[in-house]
Amino acid sequence: MNESSQMITVGMIGGHGKIALRATKLLTAAGHRVLSVIRNPAHAADVERVGGEPVVLDLEHSSGEELARALGAADTLVFAAGAGPGSGPERKETVDHQGALTTMAAAALLGARVVQISYIGVAIEPPASMGVDFAAYQRAKYAADLALEASGVRWVIVRPGTLTDEHGSGRVTVGATLDRGPVSRDNVARVLAAVVARPDLDGFAFDMLDGDTDIEQAVADLGS
Repeated sequence: MNESSQMITVGMIGGHGKIALRATKLLTAAGHRVLSVIRNPAHAADVERVGGEPVVLDLEHSSGEELARALGAADTLVFAAGAGPGSGPERKETVDHQGALTTMAAAALLGARVVQISYIGVAIEPPASMGVDFAAYQRAKYAADLALEASGVRWVIVRPGTLTDEHGSGRVTVGATLDRGPVSRDNVARVLAAVVARPDLDGFAFDMLDGDTDIEQAVADLGS
């Protein structure tokens, strides 16, 4: 539970993603409520299995008002949505950028904070060898981060390194700017849960990798 031992209502945008499901399980186990926004109703059972409450909504074709209405109420919105591998530049824009803008609009209406997942090096234009799809992804994510910082809503941006499915150690390195390196999805989910449980954190953007500092301590240090 968070520092004030109050239940937090979380809108998990992109609730069927690997990190989102892990974070939902952690948050609900800690006594928080998670409203998991999913596009495909067939994914509802997976969300329920980790304690989330499915909210079926197509983010790409919804407004901020519609998202806010579907959620009803939330203290924090976690933007964990992404077009994913294999999607082209158009969907990188509609999901990773425009979906983030929709989330910010909903947060403004709900009076909620936004915790947004980005990635290490998002501000660096990738080399042409990375391909047009990754270039589109970089543009979309960077635009989303800049928009969130200027949005007027309370915000935290979490920028993980290269994601792995290794077992999470519960120990990380965080910093304003880190070199690229690996980080487990387990550890990213744990950091998200720790940030959500700290509603006082606002206006922080940080990189994170697997490391040597206990996650609770690493997140506590952000606000010190």
